[in-house]
Amino acid sequence: MPETDTALSAEDTKLVTLARSARARVGAAEGAAVRDQDGRTYAAATVALPSLSVSALQLAVASAASSGATLIEAAAVVTEAAELENEGHAAVRDLAPTSPIHVADPTGALRGTVTA
Repeated sequence: MPETDTALSAEDTKLVTLARSARARVGAAEGAAVRDQDGRTYAAATVALPSLSVSALQLAVASAASSGATLIEAAAVVTEAAELENEGHAAVRDLAPTSPIHVADPTGALRGTVTA
């Protein structure tokens, strides 16, 4: 994951905060948040049920898409994992070929930003 400057815009910092909150609220492995073309935000936590597994980032993108979003301006994932998971990355890229995906640790410290 490419390292990046630790300074995020206020809007992207909000995404990290929303992702942290979603993760903490249910004690999930990951939390994620995305911002669409209209500035609306969607937050989600990982779902791990016996019959359904969805990553936080996949679910945040699905929430945005089901609300009519056609573009993801930016995304954030809060995780203990060292790398961004592939399925969530692919879901963001379905609506945003180069928008930033910020990856932060559970404290909210930025680990890096993926733009490809």
